Amino acid sequence: MDLIRYAGESVLTGSAIAAALLEYAEVLAKANTSTTVDIPIRNEDGSIGRSKFLIGPASQLVSTAQESEFEELIDDDLVAYFEAETAALRQGRAVAVEREDHVLPPILDEL
Repeated sequence: MDLIRYAGESVLTGSAIAAALLEYAEVLAKANTSTTVDIPIRNEDGSIGRSKFLIGPASQLVSTAQESEFEELIDDDLVAYFEAETAALRQGRAVAVEREDHVLPPILDEL
């Protein structure tokens, strides 16, 4: 698990989710654009919650490996989405990735 610190707060999430989120935030910053993302988190009582982040050029995210008594959070679809968006931004194009519950919007191709 990883503890993500952002805007004076911290949330616990899966390590793969945290790594993909930070990489996505990095390319958004380099592209001088931003977006809002929603990730699964572990609440203090071990239940699963959600947290939204605005990521982009001004984001200051810190991710630290964290031991936890709770099971690792895994969201392969979300990690794949972050990876696809990251790759698309690196290539200078927008991409939309479908998920079971909805279609996530592409980032505008104004890079």
